[in-house]
Amino acid sequence: MNASTLRAARLLGLRWAFRLLFGLPRPVRRLLAGPLVRRDGQVLDLDLQLLGRVSALLSSADGGTLDQSVLAEQRRQADFAAEVAAPPGPDDIITHDLTLDGPAGPLSARLYVPPSAPALSGLLVYFHGGGFVLGSLTATDPLCRLLAAQSGVRLLSVEYRLAPEHPYPAGLEDAIAGYRGARERAVELGVDPDLIAVGGDSAGANLALVVAHQETAAPPAFVLALYPVTDAGRTGGSRETFGTGFGLTAQTIAELERLYLPDGVPSDDLRGAIVRAEDLSGMPPVYLSTAGFDPLRDEGEELAARLRADGVPVVARRFAGLVHGYASFTAVSAAARDATLDAASALRAALALVGARRSARRRPSSAAG
Repeated sequence: MNASTLRAARLLGLRWAFRLLFGLPRPVRRLLAGPLVRRDGQVLDLDLQLLGRVSALLSSADGGTLDQSVLAEQRRQADFAAEVAAPPGPDDIITHDLTLDGPAGPLSARLYVPPSAPALSGLLVYFHGGGFVLGSLTATDPLCRLLAAQSGVRLLSVEYRLAPEHPYPAGLEDAIAGYRGARERAVELGVDPDLIAVGGDSAGANLALVVAHQETAAPPAFVLALYPVTDAGRTGGSRETFGTGFGLTAQTIAELERLYLPDGVPSDDLRGAIVRAEDLSGMPPVYLSTAGFDPLRDEGEELAARLRADGVPVVARRFAGLVHGYASFTAVSAAARDATLDAASALRAALALVGARRSARRRPSSAAG
């Protein structure tokens, strides 16, 4: 049995085990998960509490630590864990792998076309999470399939260079190039260039937000930001309150930020901490979600408040019982799946509204009788 076959068998076995475990009656799952967890006026989702219990049994430390000497293996393990915790995604989505021009060479990308998409549709240019260090097209494939299927919108998942091999601003430069490439090849991709949104989760949400903030000449139509990191180097607040015991730890966040920004946020370049940007008023409409038990919760909600204050239309959602990375846990938590579908609905509605407004502007006025 070769390595690929062994991996597939292991993945299938773990998915079946998870299906059996999380399919148990609620009282049994509660017994296995332990007592109700309350913090900051919130109650942790039962299934995510159980997932945390299982993860703790399978690892030696809460959230783990990054070891640069074995980073390639940690990336493989992170990709595998993402595939286990998320369903495979709808299998009627058509996918095409392609490359885009990047500042340091070709960027790998994957186009997702839902069966409901018209010949010319909107597009979400998507950037995966992983703290700018982990993550891949493979890891985010189930989520991309789900978002494309539920929104009815084409989705282009763009790979970007990762730290520490390629620290800031390499990943951001690739994200900007990915967005520009999508616009340049819109017709080829079956996309209306005026209906291109950007989005991502965690670190990818940071990239999407910064791309939207920077691309003022041809801005995206919409931003979809799931539990974004917005203020590298921050301490206290939710980073302290939820810094241990809920998957992503404050220690891991600090390690990831040091790899991405080894010298900290440049004083003359705040793109690494968008919440500190001087002016956000030119941003397109934003959907921004946070999770109640996420160390990054406060800075995401602070950014939403800053956007509103600068006149940017914002839909801000806090999913109080969820943890960071919930969009990757849709196979085990109904609440996580509902929150992810909320984002897909927001994307569909936002691009439909942009398209309708544009059509109304182009429609000739009726002649007065």
